Amino acid sequence: MQDGLNALQPLLDSIRSMTTTGDIARIAVLLRSAGTEVLFDTYVGADARNSEKNALQYWQGGLGLPERDYYLKSDSASLEIRSKYLLYVARLLEASGSDSTAAHSSAQNILALETRMATASRPMEKLRDADANYHKMPRLEWAQLLPAMDWNAWYAGMGINAPDSVIVGQPEFFTALDRSIRTTSMDTWQAYFRFHLLHNLAFALPERFAMASFDFGRTFSGAKVRKPRWKRVIQSTESALGEWLGRLYVKTYFNAETRKRYEGLVEEIRIALKERIAGLNWMSDSTRQRAYAKLNAMKKKVGYPDQWKNFSSMQIDTISWVRNVMAANHWWDRYEIGKIGKPVDRTEWDMYPQTYNAYYNASNNEIVLPAGIFTVPGLKDEELDDATVYGYAAASTIGHEIIHGFDDEGRKFDDKGNLINWWTQRDESAFQTRAERIIRQFDAIQPLPGLHINGRATTGENIADLGGVILGLHAYRKTREYKEGKPIGGFTPIQRYFMGYALGWLEHKRDEALRNQVLTDYHAPARYRINGPLANLPEFHEAFGVKPGDPMYMTDSLRVRIW
Repeated sequence: MQDGLNALQPLLDSIRSMTTTGDIARIAVLLRSAGTEVLFDTYVGADARNSEKNALQYWQGGLGLPERDYYLKSDSASLEIRSKYLLYVARLLEASGSDSTAAHSSAQNILALETRMATASRPMEKLRDADANYHKMPRLEWAQLLPAMDWNAWYAGMGINAPDSVIVGQPEFFTALDRSIRTTSMDTWQAYFRFHLLHNLAFALPERFAMASFDFGRTFSGAKVRKPRWKRVIQSTESALGEWLGRLYVKTYFNAETRKRYEGLVEEIRIALKERIAGLNWMSDSTRQRAYAKLNAMKKKVGYPDQWKNFSSMQIDTISWVRNVMAANHWWDRYEIGKIGKPVDRTEWDMYPQTYNAYYNASNNEIVLPAGIFTVPGLKDEELDDATVYGYAAASTIGHEIIHGFDDEGRKFDDKGNLINWWTQRDESAFQTRAERIIRQFDAIQPLPGLHINGRATTGENIADLGGVILGLHAYRKTREYKEGKPIGGFTPIQRYFMGYALGWLEHKRDEALRNQVLTDYHAPARYRINGPLANLPEFHEAFGVKPGDPMYMTDSLRVRIW
């Protein structure tokens, strides 16, 4: 911490030197290299319609609050959050040298600027439409969306030749941003850039910045006490070198035998889905054959990468924490930018082995299952009965991720990972009818009084949860343990299966964190990821004797089953 703001001083000086709109691109790309995205989000990823090739892509962004609705809602909670945000912005600006009057005035201007950006941003549910958020255009056409930006300076700062074409997510956002660049004072842009740099790196800056960040963050987390420094540094190391740490993790916690077990479990779930597709009465044979092709082509990555990244060129030293954070950000920026125009590396992982999470990559048509997601705290893998494993791993993770390839968004990608509609119109309509029913189910849920889950934004995750628990049960019923029917701890195999599924979602959240999740996350809160899908299953009702009048009872006519 003795380094103070010295590490940021060159960037702060560059921000202070801004005099014209032409400087905006130059400074924005400098901040991006240090790990701070401003104005909009830039990334390199597979072209959704040509999954073999990486492309430079632009997406709406630039906000300091977690989601656009925080700027636009007029309820008392949103008004209070915006009031706290103003104080937080002013606090960081004061801590970096502005006097109190100027800091509070700049905070008002930043909020007004970001509110205009939020107004032009699409809401969460509309960002899930892959077709509607894909606009590939020649470089010159893209530049006309945002002509106020000096694109020559932008690409020079990125260290790349301007590509022939780019992919834009939300064109109307960039048109609105162009108006803001032309009409917003340079003093406000300077304050906006300075605030975002400080906000993004505050956790690794002196205490006056770190505590300001923590205090404001409590608005969304409800946290009472800040984590000790050693835990915060470990989190920072995880962000920078997580894959390298993962090599150590798997040596201890995920041996070859365990990996083989879960690779086999993936194949069992693949078979389960194939058998269920065969029995769907709402799907035509032509779509069914395409679904088989996609399922058979779906790749699995289990546990950890077969090829590890080389981090030897990352410049880490002992001068200061924030310098190391920026050095790591710069390394990752160069790594990602180096992918532009190149073939997609289908061996790469976007999560670390120790991560308690998993994902489906539509462009690669693959499921990626880190070792950490299979770990039951306090127990070795060999100590787990099949019911627990099939509920905890096969249903909530493997089945869930496979179903993402066939949810409302993933189903639009074909077996090669290209955004192509392979459904007949009739089958698509039948799917959407079933999806609408699960949307209505979750729209009705209120985690907090007056705060409803966004059923449309969470559709994909809710479909994956429901499908995953069905696939896990389908596969579990073939096991010897299930067929023998012997209880363990007083619970039948099928009861333990459902308990194993619930085990993956054990957590506690404060109301502040719960509210933030509902407004910003494509996943429903954990409680409803258990009770929501299970209430749709007749097997669950039978296993626990759920009857009319019980909280989780759902009449058969309201239950949803898609896959």
